[in-house]
Amino acid sequence: MASADHSMSAIGPPIRACLFDMDGLLLNTEDLYTICASTVLERHGRPPLPWSIKAKMMGVPGSSNGDVFHNWAKLDISREQFGREQRTEQEKHFPECRPLPGVETLMNTLRAARSKDGYPIQLALATSSEKYNFDLKTSNPDTKKVMDLLEDRHRVLGDDPRVPKGKGKPFPDIYLVALQAINDTLPESIPKISPEECLVFEDSVIGVEAGRRAGAQVVWVPHEEIAKQYRSQEAEVLAGRINLVEIGNEAQLGQVGDGWGKQLPSLEDFPYAQYGIVVQ
Repeated sequence: MASADHSMSAIGPPIRACLFDMDGLLLNTEDLYTICASTVLERHGRPPLPWSIKAKMMGVPGSSNGDVFHNWAKLDISREQFGREQRTEQEKHFPECRPLPGVETLMNTLRAARSKDGYPIQLALATSSEKYNFDLKTSNPDTKKVMDLLEDRHRVLGDDPRVPKGKGKPFPDIYLVALQAINDTLPESIPKISPEECLVFEDSVIGVEAGRRAGAQVVWVPHEEIAKQYRSQEAEVLAGRINLVEIGNEAQLGQVGDGWGKQLPSLEDFPYAQYGIVVQ
């Protein structure tokens, strides 16, 4: 099995747009999702949600109440009741979420940065979170302040009508819609941005695959527990080749060791120059 070269920088063209996932990447919501699910599980005599199961769910729309979860949980309540109880816990805990280390500095730096070709760096959000949950997660003033660094017109949420139904991650659609939102608002004097000039930031394996399928360069910043689950499989993750959800069209995927994917421990001390990003 090939191993990942974590020192390799991206070998694509200079980056002109950065496209961000949200949960577990910008905000600490993955830990909160775990707390909410485990609270309901324990209430019904089941063990807490393990990372081995959570790793298969992260980034997949609807997975918190889907087959992977329920085939493992074997609860004595209906999915509908679990959903209601989980929602009650989420309404309690999601307003507690906060930005992860390095996020605010990264955002502010990118907003003032330019590509090697002299174009302003564009930013967009592409999250599987639907608007109701997005509003809960950004209700805290400190969190809202950071998320407002991403313009509303460049935010694509999980229930955005521009994303075809059933085409959530690992399909590339949400990232392509985010890029289109950027291109639609560029001044006529600035050339449109191509997918290979985009850098997708993700924490989930399924999200990395979506970014690779979109034709973008990808940075994977996994939770330390997710990193443990995929130890020795990093190269396959970075190429988008873990295949957690089978959707076909393998021609969209990357090749192991192609340099278009890179793993980072956090968003602190981001290596801007490796992506042709000039910091002002």
